[in-house]
Amino acid sequence: MNLRLVIIGLDCAEPSLVFDRWRSELPTLARLMAHGVYGRLESCVPAITVPAWSCMMTGRDPGELGVYGFRNRADRTYGRMVVADSRAIRFPRLWNLLGDAGWRVAVIGVPGTFPPAQVNGALVSCFLAPAIDAGYTYPAALADRVAAWTAAATPGRPFLLDVPEFRSADKQRIVRDIYAMCDQHFAVAHGILDEERPDLLMLVDMGVDRIQHALWKHMDPRHPAYVPGSPLAGAIQEYYRYVDARIGELLVRCGPDTAVLVVSDHGARPLLGGVRLNQWLAEQGDLVLATMPGEPTALDQIEIDWPRTRAWGAGGYYGRIFLNVRGREPQGTIAPAQYETVRADLAARLEEMPGPDGTPLGNRVFTPQHLYRAVRGIAPDLIVYFGDLGWRSVGTVGGAGIFTQENDTGPDDANHAQHGLWIWHDPERPAGGRRYDGARIYDLLPTLLRRFGLPVPDGLRGKDLSL
Repeated sequence: MNLRLVIIGLDCAEPSLVFDRWRSELPTLARLMAHGVYGRLESCVPAITVPAWSCMMTGRDPGELGVYGFRNRADRTYGRMVVADSRAIRFPRLWNLLGDAGWRVAVIGVPGTFPPAQVNGALVSCFLAPAIDAGYTYPAALADRVAAWTAAATPGRPFLLDVPEFRSADKQRIVRDIYAMCDQHFAVAHGILDEERPDLLMLVDMGVDRIQHALWKHMDPRHPAYVPGSPLAGAIQEYYRYVDARIGELLVRCGPDTAVLVVSDHGARPLLGGVRLNQWLAEQGDLVLATMPGEPTALDQIEIDWPRTRAWGAGGYYGRIFLNVRGREPQGTIAPAQYETVRADLAARLEEMPGPDGTPLGNRVFTPQHLYRAVRGIAPDLIVYFGDLGWRSVGTVGGAGIFTQENDTGPDDANHAQHGLWIWHDPERPAGGRRYDGARIYDLLPTLLRRFGLPVPDGLRGKDLSL
């Protein structure tokens, strides 16, 4: 086996569960920790799948990438958001740099890889692909082999790019799909290892993310909708154990000199509720509607009085606020000379926002121009972590109340946490179980390139951790 480096991504894997609560039940990860170095990994802001995996693999921040979320403003018109797919990433990723150095690479399920681009090897793209007939592999003929491996692993089931409708009430079906997706992706990894003999294999499992969003309230008494005695109370724990076993099976197929990185793009925490961002902006007088609807309604279904509106927002795991600036937006109202004053005032009001009990909610507000080294594309004017990611941003307006337990995109039990995890095991440089919690998502690219004696591109945000 030629394999020099294997990277297993566990989207949304929570360090407190792996390092502390369930460590004794995860023998593969525990062994890697015992012989390597591990710790919490600070994600980018915003700490979400898109753009976090691309930040990790390019060493660039969201502003440099021009990717501020799953969807981004396409232009300065109101409301038009487009999915940030692989074409938005203009910097080389780890597998491109390794491929240019002569490595054969295999990339499976890494978010941000659809449409698939040419690599020196094989690529199976991610959940951004709309369907398996959309051309989701490179080379295109690889899709036939993926279908064969999938048929052997999960007879009668097509290849799952993602769990269908993972925000739904049918939890048992979601769990079945999560396991099937896991089995399929690891089967593809085994097949590619056998047939392609790559130097790099990178696989991202989305099941950890999907099962936590679906079932966190069933296991965590801190959740406001906790379900005592739920038959699904152990489902997340069981899935962590299952993935640990699948990683172990994969590593058995690797050579004794293969270096292993297990990593998550961010962590997870119980979702305490939602902040109706546009409702708050309307009540503050920043967002002006022609008519206030009697019940919560999506903003794009409401007539907005743009000449009197200063700001509007978008929902998601974090909040994005856009200012209506004269000469920038079609019906802008904020004079450019007043832009910074208006933005600072709005940020201060968000930071002071009280929660349902009247005490400060603990919001964190970020200004892209201060957060990122560059701001490309159309960035939000402000990024908001409600309750430091304890609460999500809900985009509806109408009816009463700022706070809600309803999610405008379907049932969801968990939000993201700023810190994910990393576990690094290098047979040539054993670390003896050292814990290091100071790593950032940007540090992994330069660290891996240095480890394998490859040049580090100029201008990366991260640093070599010298492991």
